[in-house]
Amino acid sequence: MASKNEEEFRRLNLELRLLEQTAETLQSRMNMINAAATDLRYAQTTLEGLEKENEKSELLVPVGGTSYIRARLDNPNQVIVGMGAGVSVEKTREEAKEIIKKRLVDLEKARTSVQQQFAQVAEKINQDREKAEALVATAREGKTRQDV
Repeated sequence: MASKNEEEFRRLNLELRLLEQTAETLQSRMNMINAAATDLRYAQTTLEGLEKENEKSELLVPVGGTSYIRARLDNPNQVIVGMGAGVSVEKTREEAKEIIKKRLVDLEKARTSVQQQFAQVAEKINQDREKAEALVATAREGKTRQDV
């Protein structure tokens, strides 16, 4: 009987490790989604700010590492938008805002899906931990009885 409990305990232990790895992967995906959403919100705010700028306005353009260059705005109504796979196309500012808005909606759907998956994995982890603790308690009771 003890070997059946030991086998079940080993199985639960293995399953717990796999579930914990899955949870880490889902958390990593969530972090990537959050980073992408932050980047898109930054772009959205920038495009909204461009509405207030005139042609030939001088702007500070971030180049990374909290460094900027001065640039003149040639046409505030034309934006180059990355479409993926290294492809960028010129769009109107309003079209670019719509593309970004749609991407944010898609990211929110992805975030919801990952959160649901994470919740399911977390629930399974809790269930398996409870089962493992019960097996340990049962094993201890059996050993105590044998010692008596």
